[in-house]
Amino acid sequence: MNIYYWCPFIDYVATVKAVLNSSIALNKFSKNKINPIIINSVGEWDNYSNILKNENIKEIKLTEKKNLYKNLPRNSYLKSRIAYLIISLTTFINLTKFLKQRSQKDIIILHLVTSLPLLLINFFNFKCKFILRISGHPKLNIFRRFLWKISGKKLQQVFAPTIETKEKLINQGIFEKNKLLVLRDPIINISEIKNQISLIEENKDKKRTIISIGRLTKQKNHYFLINSFSKILKDKKNLKLKILGEGELRQNLEKLIKKKGLSDNVELVGHVENIYDYLKNSFCFILTSKWEDPGFVIIESAAAKSIVLSSDCESGPKEFIEENGKCGYLFNEGDEQSFIEKFNEMYEDISNRPDIIINKKLNALKKTRLYSKYNHFRVLSKFLDNLKG
Repeated sequence: MNIYYWCPFIDYVATVKAVLNSSIALNKFSKNKINPIIINSVGEWDNYSNILKNENIKEIKLTEKKNLYKNLPRNSYLKSRIAYLIISLTTFINLTKFLKQRSQKDIIILHLVTSLPLLLINFFNFKCKFILRISGHPKLNIFRRFLWKISGKKLQQVFAPTIETKEKLINQGIFEKNKLLVLRDPIINISEIKNQISLIEENKDKKRTIISIGRLTKQKNHYFLINSFSKILKDKKNLKLKILGEGELRQNLEKLIKKKGLSDNVELVGHVENIYDYLKNSFCFILTSKWEDPGFVIIESAAAKSIVLSSDCESGPKEFIEENGKCGYLFNEGDEQSFIEKFNEMYEDISNRPDIIINKKLNALKKTRLYSKYNHFRVLSKFLDNLKG
């Protein structure tokens, strides 16, 4: 059985990692019964060629235009829309030809820039089967709502990353209930993380260092984080905040840090390959996002045995941390008072009630198994077996 992954992108996002891990999991655990193949639309997967080769994952290139991917517009919402339009126009003919050549045994899983293949399946009767994989928190604008609704009958299945997103789509009447299935992203390999962390030495700044991880975009709400952190520093002057990630808001955030006089306490580290080095050398991880689904860095932090403080945003953190705070701490999204209160509660627990922290960490670590490569394979392969039957 051939499983093709359609996932064009213009910048590294969590979904790219999910697709890589999904293909690796299918290849590893299916014992050659499932053949995962990456569709490289405009060269976006070129930088991952060595990984794909080492993992024996095949790729198919739709265009040989050199430097097309590198020259796509980036770093703003409008530019990204233009980039996606260029990708669609460039690959329209070749993708159509490719899909026409597929057989009934072939399955195409659609990620990220899904509008092109969804439009095509409404105009052509392809023999292959299609699965829509919803990535992140879906914004149901008029066009997306219309496209998803008319495409529903052509789709074999729709995979949602969280229960909350699944229920939202059911309540909105976008897809038939029997078409929706929760398939959690394959975020971690617990044994690999254990090995990585075991090699990292702790430094003396661990007890006063806070880590936040995420692209410097509106979604991650770093303005809120920095402003709120400045209030916390009035009582806890020795704390340091390190923000890992890169993005279009870097210059604005740098100005805010300078304006607040926080240059000695807040550092924009930039993109980091090994986040576990930083997680092991901090006393907590903070996420202030406006929306997540479910928030890869929450799972990664929990797997690294870091205590998590997250915004109770749509539509994933609460599902992992749980409303009673079983696996961490939740504050009301965008509410500075709630953030400071929960931070102080967490700080007090760390300082004086270590048993509470230990229990939360253990509960979170156990829950990360739901987001492992193997669990992803187990759920997906069960569906694929039913599809064959």
